[in-house]
Order: sequence, then C-alpha cells, then structure tokens
Amino acid sequence: MERKHMSALSIYQSLSGGTKPQVQANAPPAKKIKKKENGIQPNKKSNKKKRTRPLKSSMKLSSSDEEKSKAVSDCETRNGEGFDSPALDVLLTDLVEVNNSRERANRLFQWIIHPVQDKSFFRENWEKKPILIQRQNPDYYKGLFSTAEFDRILRNNDVQYGVNLDVTSYTNGKRETHNPPGRALPYTVWDFYESGCSLRMLNPQAFSSTVWQVLSILQEKFGSMAGANVYLTPARTQGFAPHYDDIEAFILQLEGKKHWRVYNPRSEDEVLPLVSSPNFSQDEIGQPIMDVVLEAGDLLYFPRGFIHQGDCLPDAHSMHITVSSYQRNSWGDLLLKLMPAALEIAMEEDIEFRKGLPNTSTQGQLRLKCICVCFVEENASSVYGAPARWGDGEALDVTVQLKGQTQIRLLGAGAARLCGDGDTVSLFYTSENSRVYHKEEPKSIEMKAEHIDAMEFLIHSYPKFVSVASLPCETMEAKMSLAGLLFEKGLIHTAEPLTAE
Repeated sequence: MERKHMSALSIYQSLSGGTKPQVQANAPPAKKIKKKENGIQPNKKSNKKKRTRPLKSSMKLSSSDEEKSKAVSDCETRNGEGFDSPALDVLLTDLVEVNNSRERANRLFQWIIHPVQDKSFFRENWEKKPILIQRQNPDYYKGLFSTAEFDRILRNNDVQYGVNLDVTSYTNGKRETHNPPGRALPYTVWDFYESGCSLRMLNPQAFSSTVWQVLSILQEKFGSMAGANVYLTPARTQGFAPHYDDIEAFILQLEGKKHWRVYNPRSEDEVLPLVSSPNFSQDEIGQPIMDVVLEAGDLLYFPRGFIHQGDCLPDAHSMHITVSSYQRNSWGDLLLKLMPAALEIAMEEDIEFRKGLPNTSTQGQLRLKCICVCFVEENASSVYGAPARWGDGEALDVTVQLKGQTQIRLLGAGAARLCGDGDTVSLFYTSENSRVYHKEEPKSIEMKAEHIDAMEFLIHSYPKFVSVASLPCETMEAKMSLAGLLFEKGLIHTAEPLTAE
C-alpha cells in the first residue's frame, strides 16, 4: 500500500492556522528514529461487520491446544451501530442539572459503554474478560480530546517532558523513550512525531477541563481514582512493547484507527496483578485472544493483567484516550491499610506481639487519593459561589451566614471520608486536591469529638439535604461551628444560594 504522511512542519502550520498542509507521498525519514516496519503484519482486509478474533470468556488459563481453541471461540464483541446516544457536550450540559453525583456518574458511564448495559458489563466483563464495542460512528467521542487540543496545550501550557509528555518508539523489538529535558515545545514535539515517535500525554486532565470533568464524575462510579493518558501515534508505527497494566483500562478511540492484540495473563500469578509488567518480547506472550482494528468511536476494555499491544496501520494515524481506574484498590490493599492499626492495638495490649523477631519483618502502607472533583452546579451554592468581592476600595458582601434552618449537604457522595488513627479522627476531602493524581498529599482536618457523629450523619445523608439544626451535636453552637467549617472549606453547599445580609 502506498504510504501517505504529513510532515511535522505541515502539522505545525495547519494547527496554528498557517500554511495549508501538503500531503507528501513516501516522505523521507527525518532522523534515526524513523517510521520502520515493526515486525507486525496488519490484516489488510477491511470488514466492518467482523473485525475481531474470538475472545476467551474467563480468566482460567489454557494449557493445551484444545483449550486454547475453546478460548478463541467465545469472543465478546458488541455492535453499537444504529443506537442513538447524545453528544458528549450535550450530555455534560445535561448532567450539570442532575442533583445527585452518583446518578451523574451512572449516566456518564452508561454513555461511555453504550449500548452495553451497566449491570451486564460489571457481571460479565469487569475484572474478568475484555469487551469490544464497535459503533461505526467516528464522532461518538467527539469533544473529549483531539489532536488540535493537543497542539493548543503544547502552545499555551508549560508541558514538561517526562512529567506531562513522553516520546516513545518500539522498533525491531526495542522499546525506547526519547524525552529531552525541559519544556515540550510544539515544533520539537511534532518533529518527533514526524520521525515516527508516539506521543503520550500524561494526566491530560491537568490541561483539559473536559477530561477533568469526565474523570471527576467517573470517580463516583468506581469509588476509586480515575485517571487518563492520551496517545497519539503516526501511521505504520508502534510506540510501546507488549505489556500488562495494573489498572482497569478503557480504550476510547478518538481519531484514526489502531490495530490491537490482546493476550491472556500468562499464569494465575499475573491475574489482577498489583503492579504493571516489564516489556515483553513477542515470543514470551503466545497467541492473541483478540485481534481487532479500533476505529474512531469504538471502545475496547480489558482488565489488569491482560497483555496488550497496539500498532498503527499504514493508512491512518491514531489518537486514543485510556481511562483507567482501580489501581491498588483491592481487598488486599485495604487490609494493608487496616492491619497496621489493628497490630498497633495488639502490640499495646498483648506482650506476645512485643517480643522480638528471630529474623526481619516488612511493612506496607496504602495511600488513597483522588484528583480534584469538578462540581459545576453545586459550586454555585457553596463557598465558591458566595457573593464576596472587592469593590470601591473595600470588601463587599462578605456577611453571608448559615442558620439553623439552612439546608446543607456534601458536594458529592465521595467528597469527604472519616478516617480514624488511634485517638484522632480526621476528615479527608477532595475539594482542594490537584487535578493530577499523586501530585500532593491528601487534605484532611482533625475532627473535634463533638463533631464526629454529626459528620458521619452528614456523609450518610447524601444526597438528601438536612438542616443545620438537625445535626446530632449536643449544642447549637457545635452544630453551627461544624457547618461553618465545612462551608468555608468548600465541602458542603446549600439548597439555595446564600445572600449577603
């Protein structure tokens, strides 16, 4: 097939409103890292109705050819063609009017996996097996992210190599990262791209309000951090070696198309792994259970532990966003957090636990964090929408006041959590978190004893509004004190916006 490729300069000029790009046939390579065949022979047949190989239905691993053949006979592919679903911008606008963060999350997740039903997905696929959704609708995920937005972010933001952007290649079985130091400037980035490198934007939610809003809503669905990476890959190239991840992965194809191969975990020890794998060679991973070309508007989900690799076909570039969740969110991780506290108590009360070990011991710690959550409608009736301002040389409208009859609730179901640590109880909250996961330590407030029951009552009351007077504190002063603290921290909002007195 004749290869067509746009030069980096042409891409740079077209996205910046400059000279109209010229398509070049058989463009010569620009530097040592060039567009080379990566050893993958893509399927050149185009068949819209059947683009996958069968997929195994469970995580039980095959050991014989007969079992492998059976695994390949149970592929799960859903065709979403002909199903109506709203555009993303319309959906997000509608969700602003939904007065319950859990319902917002349910509706957004259902839109992402449409037409597969939520209950069916979690029963049949979640942590069990991949699923492919083909829609024949290239605009389905339009507005989530694009190459044009990628370019705008490079121009307008301090994007740093290794922090926000990785430049990668996988050629002749060798995976390399080509990050120079410092800021990723558009001309250099597009030059890397033109020379055959893949671009991975880490934490795009730090720069894209739409991605941030989507992830912050989905956190309520998963009850866990939701993250994302964006991948832009030139035609006829591959950016990453075969590997598995430690997250549940949703691949949303935004532009172009990409050839994916998915493989079963190699052993029971690699089912639902705690950490991501190193890079594998092709002879270490066996035969794929899924071989498919994702086109714009399609979705591919696979659980952590499933080995995967994606490469671009000769006739199209690819942009996809990987939405991820459930990193270190297992029962074992929870117990790793709980057991140290239980052991501390045991050590204080039982001499057997204080006796010295004949050898050495190890310990672990789990830190649960989420990115900053985007609450659009709620913010209008919270401290973020309070009328206080500066005017005529003085502070104005600062005397808004909560009263006993004021109706309040948390900003969202996952906005705050109580955690005990020995003699103290702390309230951990997300309203001041960074958009970037792991960037900062989680924020918390040490709770007064007189406020603990009332805080637990408020958490469990969501999504209902309750009056300040109904908080189970012994005195009205304590009720007003707690409500005032939570309002000032941006953790609660009122049923009606407060006005200055």
